[in-house]
Amino acid sequence: MRFNKTSGHYPRHCPASLFFSHWLCTLFLVFIPIILQHTAMAAELTDLSGKTIHFDRPFTRIISLYGAHTENLASLGLDKEIIGRSGDDDYPPAITAKPEFSSENIEKFIAARPDLVLIRPMLQARHPELFTRLQKVGITVVSLQPTTIDEMYAYWRDLGKLTGKRQEAEAMIDAFTSGLAQVRKKFKAIPEDKRPKVYFEAIHEMMRTFSPDSISLFALKSAGGINIATDAIPRRSSNIADYGKERILSHAGDIDIFLAQNGRMNRVDKMTILEEPGFESIKAVREGRVFLIDEKEVSRPTLRLLQGIQQLYDIFYPTSG
Repeated sequence: MRFNKTSGHYPRHCPASLFFSHWLCTLFLVFIPIILQHTAMAAELTDLSGKTIHFDRPFTRIISLYGAHTENLASLGLDKEIIGRSGDDDYPPAITAKPEFSSENIEKFIAARPDLVLIRPMLQARHPELFTRLQKVGITVVSLQPTTIDEMYAYWRDLGKLTGKRQEAEAMIDAFTSGLAQVRKKFKAIPEDKRPKVYFEAIHEMMRTFSPDSISLFALKSAGGINIATDAIPRRSSNIADYGKERILSHAGDIDIFLAQNGRMNRVDKMTILEEPGFESIKAVREGRVFLIDEKEVSRPTLRLLQGIQQLYDIFYPTSG
């Protein structure tokens, strides 16, 4: 049969018309699932640099340059997707087998062919030229770092979104909040005026404590302690707050426990605190109630924060069991 120029179609029973219809249906069936899959995954995220990242598939070749990112990616079950780390990352222990990356060797980044480099604002401020160049060659760079507990939950969700592990991120949040409730239940019946008053040191040399909304003070309160430095002045865009020796000593008689984070940010030992001039007037120092705790377990936004909270509870209530 001939093509009908008036209607613009082959006759209804024309073999060519049937062939075209079958071909179109086949094409539809092949490509529609692909389109729907990409549409379902299509997402965007705005990082701390103010940049909005658009993506339609999970990132699968990740270089993580902050220990908390690395630890959380591992908690999400992404060991294979982590192709590199910073030299400081050491948890979980198996992560130390991954290649190290630093700002001194930009070519190593490019040669590794990552599709995502995870950083935090401090690193971006120190090495802007590195990350600008990585972005110019098509590598996605995302800057994240929560400073409050609510931001921590959102941050875990962001990592889940970037990696296609949204359900796993929700499971992390559920595990954390469930464990948190168990610890809080232990001191719920203890009146507030019977709970220990605590000074929590962030940086000894500068006599700094933590900002009121910081993750570290959340840990302290969640373990049943009372923060004595409520008048601390938060530093801009930081979880650290200025305090000073004079104000510490103004609370000397009320500090039941002197607590200090210990690690890269605060390389202090117990003897340094005990022998600090003027600290002999602090009740906790006189009574030998000075304690150090690993900063990675009370300052980092990871599941290990729950371990830190339990350790703090054991310090605050040693006879409770």
